[in-house]
Amino acid sequence: MTDPDAVPPPQLAQGLKQRHMTMIALGGVIGAGLFVGSRVVIQSAGPAACLSFLLTGTLVVLVMRMLGEMATALPAVGSFYAYARLALGDLAGFLTGWMYWYFWVIVVAIEAIAGADLIRFWLPEAPQWLLALGLMLALTATNLGSVRSYGEFEFWFSSIKVAAIIVFLVLGTSYVLGLWPGGGPGLKHLTAHGGFAPNGWLPVLTGAVAATGFYFGAEIVTIAAAESEQPARAVARATHSVISRVLVFYVGSILLVVMIMPWNSPQVATPYVSALVAMNIPAAAQIMNAVVLTAVLSALNSGLYASSRIAFALTRHGDAPRFLARLSPRGVPVAAILCGSGFGFLAVIMSYLSPDRVFAFLVESYGTVALFVYLAIAFSQLRLRARFETETPARLTIRMWGFPWLTRAAIVAMLAILVAMAFIPDQRAPLAMGVLSVIGLIVLHRLFRHGRTG
Repeated sequence: MTDPDAVPPPQLAQGLKQRHMTMIALGGVIGAGLFVGSRVVIQSAGPAACLSFLLTGTLVVLVMRMLGEMATALPAVGSFYAYARLALGDLAGFLTGWMYWYFWVIVVAIEAIAGADLIRFWLPEAPQWLLALGLMLALTATNLGSVRSYGEFEFWFSSIKVAAIIVFLVLGTSYVLGLWPGGGPGLKHLTAHGGFAPNGWLPVLTGAVAATGFYFGAEIVTIAAAESEQPARAVARATHSVISRVLVFYVGSILLVVMIMPWNSPQVATPYVSALVAMNIPAAAQIMNAVVLTAVLSALNSGLYASSRIAFALTRHGDAPRFLARLSPRGVPVAAILCGSGFGFLAVIMSYLSPDRVFAFLVESYGTVALFVYLAIAFSQLRLRARFETETPARLTIRMWGFPWLTRAAIVAMLAILVAMAFIPDQRAPLAMGVLSVIGLIVLHRLFRHGRTG
């Protein structure tokens, strides 16, 4: 199960404790997309938006189960990058690793800009570029310190996000059931404004396509496992808990939003803020702005971490320059962190210099790239399962349900999403940009290999 061409890499520090891993797993699936981006799906699908998130969430649960099987059977630095390379060849590994890196460095830029805008809610005169730079520098410094620093920040960021969602679920449920001063709306908003699916069922499916990128991040725990004290246990717990996280955090909270307020209300543009306002929660805008800022900082923190660790893993098989493997005395891949941070800041600069071309390309391509990574995970698990049963059966403590049929069904579903994107006007550009990004990486792979052998 080993690659004879692999070069033994320097060892990352194992500084993440179980509490860090638990909150990384819990918080990984709660991004700013839930609090802000969900409005797009609600405005399109109406109350049936909860089904859009359920469909996509089910797919994410299956992918995480596949990844959990591979991560416990064969713990590896770089997680799914290593599995794609082993199962599908060096080109597939190269593409998977660099696509994942690409996704997260774009997230770094997007979240830095979003975080700056959120801070300007309180400091309207502050320059956006300066705030974005400040956020990136602060969290880059955090990641450069030690993996424990990343873990601590992510522990508290995730704790706030999870606590906020739980409080919202409790308050929202009480309000809907009429256990609130002045009563509540009950179930009437589910059907009172054109029906449960007011625009038909097609927007429910297109909403599932749009929601795909909101879930990305759940897989970070399998990358962080390489720097934890008990990697197998951390991955197993994350895999088992992903179902409840998807059902409760996403589907449950979206369902409450469309029950608390009419889906076609102008206020649904800020769904969670408006839901709190409808419940007469004091300072609702201030509270949700702080929560969303926490989610943004968490995504920025995770983006710097995930991009640096996948870049570090890419050096193991010669798929990235060797200097990215350099570690600090504390076992942190300094060069890889600075590389991701630098690319992210260049993307921020492009958002000002070329917002309609370069930055638009980056933003529109990264979501499709995320779907390609999930496809690579599914194909890898389909190929590796037989090898695990033969060579490491004792480590198969987590098994993909209904193998191979559910794995194949997940692959078909993801391919169907890609095909559907070609027929959805708003999704055509992201699909085209994502495909162009993959073509660019294939060219880069050939140039990189030619450079090594030339």
